Amino acid sequence: MFTIVPATPATVADTADVLASAFENETVMGSLITGRNRRSRLAGLFRALMASGALATGRVDVARRDDDGAVLGAAIWEAPGHHASLFSQVRRAPEFLRALGWSGLPAALRLQGVLGTYRPAEPHWYLAQIGVGDAARGAGVGSALLTSRLAAIDASGMPAYLESSNERNRALYRRYGFTTIANVEGIPGASPAAMWRRAAVA
Repeated sequence: MFTIVPATPATVADTADVLASAFENETVMGSLITGRNRRSRLAGLFRALMASGALATGRVDVARRDDDGAVLGAAIWEAPGHHASLFSQVRRAPEFLRALGWSGLPAALRLQGVLGTYRPAEPHWYLAQIGVGDAARGAGVGSALLTSRLAAIDASGMPAYLESSNERNRALYRRYGFTTIANVEGIPGASPAAMWRRAAVA
């Protein structure tokens, strides 16, 4: 069994490791980092992203196993009105550089620019990343992470938005009320679906 709780500074490293394992072979996020020490550098990227954005201004939910506290999965959400950028906090720039390398920075900035053009202007919660570690796939962790946060989003009367490059994941998101509003063009090797979930009606 597991419980959905907010990430804390003490769980950031484990959370980043789980997300790195989940995104290592993903066609968009996983393609930003190539070469040696790829998984550890990807984990470093997630640590920097969380520290420079969602931990302070949004929400990072983690699924922790009840018996030992191990992080099984995580979801990174940006709050309405907050659009994180790679350099939203200058003091994190060295961490981004270590993770991406000089060659990866332009690709990351281009990706951010492309994705940003599809983000709706209406205030919304943005599911930036969600991932489940290898040991917990198929155990309902991803669904639990979604259910937990979407309940709070519905209570606040806000819509939600995400991008998904995986058809199996899109089917899951559709079950939770997301609909495809566009296909994101301009990303080499991928055409993610931009998906929107309307605010719950009171």
